Amino acid sequence: MPNNSEQIRIVQETVCGKEITFAHIMGGPAPVIYQKLGLNPQVDYGTSAIGIMNMTPPESAVIASDIAVKSGNVYLGVADRFTGTLIITGELSDVESAMLEILDFFRTEMEYVVCRLTRK
Repeated sequence: MPNNSEQIRIVQETVCGKEITFAHIMGGPAPVIYQKLGLNPQVDYGTSAIGIMNMTPPESAVIASDIAVKSGNVYLGVADRFTGTLIITGELSDVESAMLEILDFFRTEMEYVVCRLTRK
């Protein structure tokens, strides 16, 4: 046990794999979620959806965002190359299609380990 004058130094390290660790669709989310996340407020909340993903290496979010916007009518909310977070919005069918296309591309073309898409 260290005494009061000693300090403990902890080093945490993230080892990036090639993986998508989280992929979820929120169908018909409450308007407050859009507001708190700073997402496009001009949507039809009844038919809208929010898709969120997390991936490593974090720069993969840039590639995923390109796939998402080219796959259909989705709005890019967040593509963070530092955390690997991607958030897209749009009609439920468009968001689901974009998310599935991203997962398929990363699984087949880039050989990432990919989680399953969940939806609530």
